Amino acid sequence: MSAAEQSALLVVDVQNDFCPGGALGVPDGDAVLPVANRLMQRFAHVVLTQDWHPPGHFSFASSHPGKQPFDTAQMPYGGQTLWPDHCVQASNGAAFHPDLMTDQAQLVIRKGFRPAIDSYSAFYENDRTTPTGLAGYLRERGIVHLTMVGLAYDFCVLYSALDARKLGFAVTVVAAGCRAIDLDGSAAAATEAMQSAGVVLIDDLA
Repeated sequence: MSAAEQSALLVVDVQNDFCPGGALGVPDGDAVLPVANRLMQRFAHVVLTQDWHPPGHFSFASSHPGKQPFDTAQMPYGGQTLWPDHCVQASNGAAFHPDLMTDQAQLVIRKGFRPAIDSYSAFYENDRTTPTGLAGYLRERGIVHLTMVGLAYDFCVLYSALDARKLGFAVTVVAAGCRAIDLDGSAAAATEAMQSAGVVLIDDLA
């Protein structure tokens, strides 16, 4: 199997609610679109992830009286950042950005659909034990290297990259195709964590 056949592009959560004007818009988030679209043309294997929350999801601040977005709450699986209501199933906010060229994708992994568990990673829910099935899919296809772009760099891209490394995949994150929320320095912390885990960070893929 060639190196190209053993590589996949993972496009993380390029959805309306994470782009400017969305319920949880990442600053300059729509700037990832041309990079993601360009890279999708170069990979034989493309996977998209989609945040997909039921109404009243437990990670929403609105589900916790007295709490505000970006406060924290204790869940059975640990601390959880509380978010504005976002990416509610079948809503326009949960849809992929209309300019994202999704035709190249062979698989869409929906995450965060369990009402009581949030999910940042493409591989595991936030309890760190419930798998999405993505690792098995990639292994059955012979994928050993993942290139990642998407939103947000310091949450869902970060967790996906770290989990992929723990599962034994080689990982490259393309900075030009990512944007960060950057809560209290979370973008710099994400860079440090990924570098420590052996994730290769590059500006762009020529």
